[in-house]
Amino acid sequence: MSAADFLHRTVLLTEAVDGLAIKPDGCYVDCTYGRGGHSRLILSRLGPAGRLIAFDKDPQAVANARSIADPRFSIVHEPYAAFHRGLDELGVGLVDGVLMDLGVSSPQIDDASRGFSFRFDAPLDMRMDTTRGQTAAEWLATAEQADITEVIRDYGEERFAKQIAGALVAARVENPVVTTGQLSQIVAKAVRTREPGQDPATRTFQAIRIYINRELEELSLTLPQALGRLAAGGRFSVIAFHSLEDRIVKRFMQDAAKADRLPSRLPVRAADIGEAPLKLIGKPVRASQTEVDENPRARSAILRIAERTGAPIPKGMSA
Repeated sequence: MSAADFLHRTVLLTEAVDGLAIKPDGCYVDCTYGRGGHSRLILSRLGPAGRLIAFDKDPQAVANARSIADPRFSIVHEPYAAFHRGLDELGVGLVDGVLMDLGVSSPQIDDASRGFSFRFDAPLDMRMDTTRGQTAAEWLATAEQADITEVIRDYGEERFAKQIAGALVAARVENPVVTTGQLSQIVAKAVRTREPGQDPATRTFQAIRIYINRELEELSLTLPQALGRLAAGGRFSVIAFHSLEDRIVKRFMQDAAKADRLPSRLPVRAADIGEAPLKLIGKPVRASQTEVDENPRARSAILRIAERTGAPIPKGMSA
């Protein structure tokens, strides 16, 4: 079965694209093409002069994107941290909106050969871009126990990180940990308790995936780049699926939405305080119960929207 055969439901599809306030002749960036749900809806709202650039580092996603025969659309086979370079190579300057749908996609999880899921026994890969970089199995074969502990603790928020890391290091002395089944079994034996309904390996798999793909680092590098490329009135629309990535997005948007900070008792008129480069739009949006019932992955999704003002960006806030 190919990745194209897997059922993929785009989470918060309409809400995220509505948040961009699409202009028919605007230029937009979908940082995470996935299987194109958001991209196709954006294209449907663009006029003949509109343009959409999508990024994805997954070769299967890029192959899917290349099936879109639309002169307004371009796909860039790069991580979204290559934001500036990708737009420069396409001759694009400022854009009118940036959409990010963070984390792993359903087709990646459901394709056993990718090694993202503990539901299958498959090679322990976990790379979103299978053409480059270290696999999860290769990392686990050589990583120091302290480093494994740190990754599982910090990226998986796993309270049994030390025990899991110790079990993994002990296990690899006998046999290399090269499959998802092996990893899942080792974690299950090391984790003493777990929340009802959650597999013991959930947090460990999440942590190793985030580390292997440098997901949080890439997000932190990309947000300032995107802010620097947004035209006045342009929108950010960002969907996060777990607290670590949402915390980065929330803090970035909130910091960029604060005007010049001055001592609280300094007698300065509001008109004299500079405008912030971003304006938060509405409250965070979560999936409806109907969407969660149809797609359980949507239960943790949170959408944040912000708009670029005409104010200059403070030094250090853009890249």
